[in-house]
Amino acid sequence: MTAASPNSPTDIADILAFYASAGVDEALEDAPVNRFAEAAPRPVERTPAQMPPPREDRAPERPATSSGLDASKVPDAPARTVPSAIPDEAQAALARQMAASASTLEELRQHMAAFDGCNLKATAKNLVFADGNPEAAVMLVGEAPGRDEDIEGLPFVGRSGRLLDRMLAAIGLDRTSVYIANVIPWRPPGNRTPTPHETEICRPFIERQIELVNPKVLVNLGGPSAKTLLNTSEGILRLRGNWRVHTTASGTAIPAMPTLHPAYLLRTPAHKKLAWRDFLEVKAKLRSLS
Repeated sequence: MTAASPNSPTDIADILAFYASAGVDEALEDAPVNRFAEAAPRPVERTPAQMPPPREDRAPERPATSSGLDASKVPDAPARTVPSAIPDEAQAALARQMAASASTLEELRQHMAAFDGCNLKATAKNLVFADGNPEAAVMLVGEAPGRDEDIEGLPFVGRSGRLLDRMLAAIGLDRTSVYIANVIPWRPPGNRTPTPHETEICRPFIERQIELVNPKVLVNLGGPSAKTLLNTSEGILRLRGNWRVHTTASGTAIPAMPTLHPAYLLRTPAHKKLAWRDFLEVKAKLRSLS
């Protein structure tokens, strides 16, 4: 477009139409102003008498709300009371009472399904009670269900479960000749580690489950299972491969072999040889007890 000439009304009309279509509807100055060349505004200097009082002498300033109201005139919202997710002692006592009252595994399952004192139940899909043969000589106890276990309601059915099946097959066992359970019967959200409170409130159920199965040999899969059921604080790499004893509430002493959890072995395959040695110890123990 050629430059408009003040002496050409047609050109002037065209350029004004262009400005109007571009959104220019008002002339602010007769001459153009270079805003970039303008100096930044200088702060206004105040005398000491004009200075605001020190912060400690002033009421705390509160911003306006999004609606434009003075927030100082808006009452504070009452603090929300968030219910605690940590089981209290009353619930722990109830868990002990319900576990002790179960005379069969089916009764224990029903009591656990009815128990609402553990916060993990609220986020889990299923109660993961057990799998395998309740008359088996070997009972294996892990820590807690994972995603696959939570969906199916059975322990050790994911990748770690398939590895466990191969480990059992290596010593001539399968799920029809062992009994499998977990210390925690409900999946923690996001597969997080169960808290000590959650573990303690579930402890009476797994201890009663072991007592009702009464296996000849107990296998603790992973550190949490070993620490909970063998009352020790030692790490699993120190515990594994050494026979310990789990004593039931009735006083029955059951030989226990702590070993590495299959999920750990999937992450650290070099340690599979250690678990293999532990399972050979289990095989030898079964022969000596038969």
